[in-house]
Amino acid sequence: MVWLAAVAASLLALAWAFRFYRQMMEADEGTELMKEIATHVREGADAYLSQQNRLVTITFLVLAVLLGIASYYLHLLNGFVPIAFLTGGLFSGLCGWFGMKTATQASSRTAAAARVSLNQGLQVAFRSGAVMGLTVVGMGLLYVTIWFAILYWAWPALMGAERAYSLEQISVAMLSFGMGASAQALFARVGGGIFTKAADVGADLVGKVEESMNEDSPNNPATIADNVGDNVGDVAGMGADLYESYCGSILAAAALGVAAFAAPQMVPEGMEGTEAQLATMMLPLAIAAAGIIASIIGIYAVRTGEDASQKSLLKALSRGINLAAVLMILMAMGLVYWLMPLVPGTEYFGGLSGVAFSVIVGLAAGWLIGKWTEYVTSDEYKPTQRLAKQAETGPATIIIGGIADGMMSVWVPVIVVCVAMTASFGFATGGQFGDISLFSLGLYGVGIAAVGMLSTLGITLATDAYGPIADNAGGNAEMARLEETVRARTDALDSLGNTTAATGKGFAIGSAALTALALLAAYVEGVRDGFERWGVAAVQTIDTDGFYKLSPGFMVHRDGDNATGYLVQPMIARDPLLTESWRDVSFSDGPAKLSEGVIAAGENGQFHFAVNGDALLPVASATLQEFTYFYDTTLMNPKVLIGLFLGAMATFVFCAMTMKAVGNAAEKMVVEVRRQLTENPKIKTGEAKPDYKRPIQISTSEAQRQMLMPSLLGLALPVFVGLLLGVGGVLGLLAGCLTSGFCVAIFMANAGGSWDNAKKYYESGHLGGKGSPGHKAAVVGDTVGDPFKDTSGPSLNILIKLMSMVSVVVAGLVVRYSLHSLGLF
Repeated sequence: MVWLAAVAASLLALAWAFRFYRQMMEADEGTELMKEIATHVREGADAYLSQQNRLVTITFLVLAVLLGIASYYLHLLNGFVPIAFLTGGLFSGLCGWFGMKTATQASSRTAAAARVSLNQGLQVAFRSGAVMGLTVVGMGLLYVTIWFAILYWAWPALMGAERAYSLEQISVAMLSFGMGASAQALFARVGGGIFTKAADVGADLVGKVEESMNEDSPNNPATIADNVGDNVGDVAGMGADLYESYCGSILAAAALGVAAFAAPQMVPEGMEGTEAQLATMMLPLAIAAAGIIASIIGIYAVRTGEDASQKSLLKALSRGINLAAVLMILMAMGLVYWLMPLVPGTEYFGGLSGVAFSVIVGLAAGWLIGKWTEYVTSDEYKPTQRLAKQAETGPATIIIGGIADGMMSVWVPVIVVCVAMTASFGFATGGQFGDISLFSLGLYGVGIAAVGMLSTLGITLATDAYGPIADNAGGNAEMARLEETVRARTDALDSLGNTTAATGKGFAIGSAALTALALLAAYVEGVRDGFERWGVAAVQTIDTDGFYKLSPGFMVHRDGDNATGYLVQPMIARDPLLTESWRDVSFSDGPAKLSEGVIAAGENGQFHFAVNGDALLPVASATLQEFTYFYDTTLMNPKVLIGLFLGAMATFVFCAMTMKAVGNAAEKMVVEVRRQLTENPKIKTGEAKPDYKRPIQISTSEAQRQMLMPSLLGLALPVFVGLLLGVGGVLGLLAGCLTSGFCVAIFMANAGGSWDNAKKYYESGHLGGKGSPGHKAAVVGDTVGDPFKDTSGPSLNILIKLMSMVSVVVAGLVVRYSLHSLGLF
């Protein structure tokens, strides 16, 4: 029932997205000049995305071959992973492509609608943004449900019941399937971000600062490239980004739900273990399906009057978001009551699982982060107005002020996420923080909170995607030389778009923090799967039954065709009594059989070392804490500490690479714009038409050339760290990247958003208005903020999750071939 409901909801989302697209296409496209301008932007965006997809396809095929070797030759992964890697990247890319096609069609129609009224312009832009939001949630949920059906029903039906996967295997395999979406999202965000900000900085520095041209002046050679960039970076890149976040949160929560009820003592009386696991696996899908319905209803609540203030427009958007959130809370409580297995001591109000309140915590955390971002970036509030005032004394003071404001803005989202993690964990466990048996259930609560935060993504992403559409509409109005009232309306919509875009980035980064914590726990499930696959592969090379040592802390028991893996905890392995029988047994030439009598059988089929009675720990039943103890994941372990440093380093190196890429591309753009204006002065007066194609070519070539290295950093670092430092080093790496990346991403997104709106504050007539010295200084601040908020900052949340996803995928490789497993380090 849940699976059918999820499929139906995903198809409903896609149908409604198509409906909004048709409504947008039926709207008036404006004058012939407006159509011509929109066509230039559309062609430039199509050309860029086609070139990017060719490069990404080649990279994906190479990675798929490597995953195929790991799956079919080394037997480290589920055989479906290489295929799912490609399909995940395809679905993610399609979301960006559909969103971009809609946005490039909507810009001139939004400008034409703004000629009628502000509300008309808002409706066209917002409904077009909703196409992106509903496409992402529809395709994301459809992707998850299709793969679940293949693994749970189709595979055993075709191959026989004896080949069926367990729910643990399905959940870990599906978690691995998110890697393709993460990789595609990072390529799209980084490449699109480099393109758009190179064009934007070049257009602003020469056009606005040096030549005092208006925003989006048709006399500026980089104007069309700037508008193209809004679509390939802020729409296509963002769509791929949030598709990855959405799928990742659902898959991580599902994996944690299965792990939480793997222990028999957790299963409620009268319920089968697999029944409880299946219910907790389906709950994230049910919440996502309910969120789609809530989002569609909320979209219809967005409307405004003719008041062009940002506060009134934000109120219009908030009306829809708040309605969707309230509906989601009510539906989530009903779904949890219906599906969630009730563990004694974790219920509230006589029968409602605390997991229901974990969902609400996630929704509330997303709402609070959004409201805080709105406060620190909107020019309706004091922080951005004070920042704009600082521009009166020059570019240096507004840059210093913006960096300080961005850094200061980090504290609230960090506190919110910390409280959300604690509260969602606490509600899920009924407040029993000290009960170690409920630890996995608490982590499931954190995973469900991430799903709750992203459950209404259909409408929250619509508010984000709306921003670039409104921005392009303003450019279309300026280049088509429409009436001043039209430009005033599109500027109001654009200024709102800057705030909603910053809010959306904060929202995505906040969800990344919750999802990444869930992925940290899910990584341990990947490690468990790696051990089990290692044991099965080793047994296939062995002829006789018995216990075999495979590494300093791992052995396998062959009993006919059955293979059972056992961990030997470090303190036990170091026992002097086991020197000859265990520690001195060499495994360098392959599985080493232990002598008869070394292992003895106890009660209930438990095994232990005969000489001292220390028990062996079955891999299948090992808890998360037992795995972390096995790998000594404490700060006193140098491997973990080194991993932490490398994770923090990755954040700064990644930002440096993407910022330098924008700087290098922008430098070439500035030179090109200056060249055109110098060689043909008639361009400045409008007597001659600029060459719009050359700036597009510069941005395209630079973005393609410089997007690979930052993306490969996220793909390669977990592999190298894992092989060198083992599982403990990888956990340190992920924790370091999560904590530093979250703070830096919030800082960059908010600093960039406030710089942008400080510029808009001048352009709306305050503090001397356009062309004043303060305005020119604010433009310089905005150019610094451009790569902050649209390239490096929003890409960091993908980096965090990509590294987590890659770690899950290569867990089997690290378990078997790291220096730790080989007994070398």
